[in-house]
Amino acid sequence: MIEMSEVYKTYPNGVLAINGIDIVIHPGEFVYVVGPSGAGKSTFIKMMYREEKPSSGKIVINGIDLSTLKESKVPMLRRSIGVVFQDFKLLPKLTVFENVAFALEVIGESPRNIRKRVLDVLDLVQLKHKARFFPDELSGGEQQRVSIARSIVNNPAVMIADEPTGNLDPDTSWEIMHLFEEINNRGTTVVMATHNKEIVNTLKKRVIAVEDGKIVRDEARGEYGLYD
Repeated sequence: MIEMSEVYKTYPNGVLAINGIDIVIHPGEFVYVVGPSGAGKSTFIKMMYREEKPSSGKIVINGIDLSTLKESKVPMLRRSIGVVFQDFKLLPKLTVFENVAFALEVIGESPRNIRKRVLDVLDLVQLKHKARFFPDELSGGEQQRVSIARSIVNNPAVMIADEPTGNLDPDTSWEIMHLFEEINNRGTTVVMATHNKEIVNTLKKRVIAVEDGKIVRDEARGEYGLYD
């Protein structure tokens, strides 16, 4: 479960990015976060995996209070949260297999368990046959699927995606979205910031709309709305 209570975020330059957010996201939900550019969506998303800290208020994910979490404990938190970015963030000198395995190596998994788990998730994202390829040998859609495989290899309870289809063509975007749906159907909570109106309006999920740092709309099967 993700809970935010009276959360505010003001940056050092004085910009108020988050202005009193209260929200509960239940286990297994699929949530879109939408809104115009500069609305506070990215800050909202980044606070969930402690890339940003709130100026005040409380954020609790799966019983962990992020507001008071020590910096030394942040890596442990992120092992239970999968994060997918618009620009993939793959390590260019590692193969597909190695990029995904890295997430397990840092927590000391055995080579045997790493091999099995990595091959399982590469099979899920339909890239098992490209395990020995390097990122620059893949298409953008394939690189995003590797990023997704890396984010779920630890069996996270929560997956957070920040504009995961932003750099992809429409057909590839749909492939990625169907993969997110499959992951959600397996029980993972998915929270996704997106500007993709067509996807939001077609694959109807819960929609949280953010404007000027506030939640202005929260609908169970919502639509994108009138944003650029």
